Amino acid sequence: MSASVYVETFGCQMNVADSERAGVRLRAAGFDLTKTPDNADVVIFNTCSVRERAAHKVFTRIGEIRRMRLGNEPAMGVMGCVAQLEGAALFDNSPSVNLVVGTRATDRLPQLIERALKGEPRVLDLDERAETDKWDIPATARTSKYVAFVPIIEGCNKFCTYCIVPYSRGREKSRAAFEILDEVNALRDHGYREIHLIGQNVNSYRPKTDAGLDLFRGATPFCRLLRAVAATGIERIKFTTSFPRDFHPDIVAAINEYENLCNWIHLPVQSGSDRILRQMRRGHTVSDYLRRVEAIKNSQRQIAITSDIIVGFPDETAADFSATMKLVSDVNYHGLYIFKYSERPGTPAAKLDDNVTRGEKAERFMKLEEIQRKNQEQIYQSFVGREIKVLSERASSKSDEDITRHSTCHKVINFPRRSIDLGQVATIRVTDAKPISHYGEVLAAA
Repeated sequence: MSASVYVETFGCQMNVADSERAGVRLRAAGFDLTKTPDNADVVIFNTCSVRERAAHKVFTRIGEIRRMRLGNEPAMGVMGCVAQLEGAALFDNSPSVNLVVGTRATDRLPQLIERALKGEPRVLDLDERAETDKWDIPATARTSKYVAFVPIIEGCNKFCTYCIVPYSRGREKSRAAFEILDEVNALRDHGYREIHLIGQNVNSYRPKTDAGLDLFRGATPFCRLLRAVAATGIERIKFTTSFPRDFHPDIVAAINEYENLCNWIHLPVQSGSDRILRQMRRGHTVSDYLRRVEAIKNSQRQIAITSDIIVGFPDETAADFSATMKLVSDVNYHGLYIFKYSERPGTPAAKLDDNVTRGEKAERFMKLEEIQRKNQEQIYQSFVGREIKVLSERASSKSDEDITRHSTCHKVINFPRRSIDLGQVATIRVTDAKPISHYGEVLAAA
């Protein structure tokens, strides 16, 4: 095929990795990938359904492309989580769409596009991955030249009542450790300096074989994988997201042992009320969660903790919300993602009475945001004068004069670009703290 394809990605890091994988398969099949949808023969949207606005944004974009290309309409497809959940209904809801590709059909995308280009009006594939499918993405096919996402586990077995992931991504499936290590070694040899081990719940990692882990100790397979990846010598290693119930203190021990395991842990709690946690079916209590936080805070290194909170879950009372505010104050998160509850059709929570009003959700959001703002301001101010390492990955979106990227503790750092090249690791002295970022001066770069 000589047709051109444009892929636009929404949502999480796993979707970014899936789009990279789709690009590899499409190029191998002879398709050209374009950077804009202006003249592409095929436009594909890789979608997210975890949050309501993400799904709405996709349908808005479909309408924009349709209007922009009137008289020269491309074949239009939806892949990813929205495709997996909506299935054939997308053809009726969005008449411009003639290709629907589920989350496990990425490797079959070239064949599915060929069918659409040959005139098949409704091409649908929601089937499972083939046993022969590989999760590998060559170093040359990554979105960034310096930071790579490495999936280690896909899907989720937890079935939290509000969450659509087990239905959109399927059950947990872990990659073999030796495959992950081969990929990390290849990325290191190609000059990559930072990797993110990703999955819906990375610390639920359970491979079918110990191959690749046999030389490394650890209380869980994930702890052993962390040590094995760290032993490759790649410079910076991050991982997300961790599930509290599966968070073992040995993860902290591994971070203490290996400097290249970055000092940041994302540990979503979702609520500070045991009653709401039970209704969410999270499988942990507040005291369980705080024991894990204590293990992190007792680390030899200062490890930044970030989290997710849902406000306004069905039947959340003022007392439940007060418990959440107390937890946020007690933990003192370095960063917090706050979401107002919105129903995801097909989840158990969708059957509950969404009896917290929009106004109450908005008010609770603002109150929690204010607590976090004050906590975060103190934490960020404490970094002024410190020296930290930052990988210079890209230019700042706010100033052509600056470079921006995350530190090892996942702080956004901006600094002048005149004295450093992209891809270098800079030693930065922090000179100023802003609400969600820092500014600093370059002391050295390598």
